[in-house]
Amino acid sequence: MIHQLYREQQLNCDIQTAWKFFSSANNLSEITPKDMKFIVLTKFENDEIYEGMIIDYFVSPLFGIKMKWQTEILKVDFQKSFIDFQKKGPYKLWHHHHEFIENENGVLMKDTVDYELPLGFLGEIAHTILVKKKLEDIFNYRYKILEERFNR
Repeated sequence: MIHQLYREQQLNCDIQTAWKFFSSANNLSEITPKDMKFIVLTKFENDEIYEGMIIDYFVSPLFGIKMKWQTEILKVDFQKSFIDFQKKGPYKLWHHHHEFIENENGVLMKDTVDYELPLGFLGEIAHTILVKKKLEDIFNYRYKILEERFNR
């Protein structure tokens, strides 16, 4: 079953600042809880996002188990949105749409994640017991870090 997580957050900065921060794979570990041991493996000379960009990571999402994760940037609409898609990793489906909307207070950032777990019925049990809460905790952590960074 495909699930969806949606979040939005107002950032008190200009679109250039928001775009530069969020479109950089090197900033992902800053907004990911430390217990996930999130490490970006791909090294970029030029950190500008582009369609077809492949990014490799190590992540320990549950029980400290280290996993490789690979995403591809499917679509980029400069300073408006981008989509990352899991090519290899713990999910059967991971499709993350990042949107940035300028307004009088700065930038409204929206995240829509469509995801599905592997293993059918067992994956659904894992979702109910563990994964849904873990994803909510990750995005709650992210919200807190972004509040500190952009909205002091």
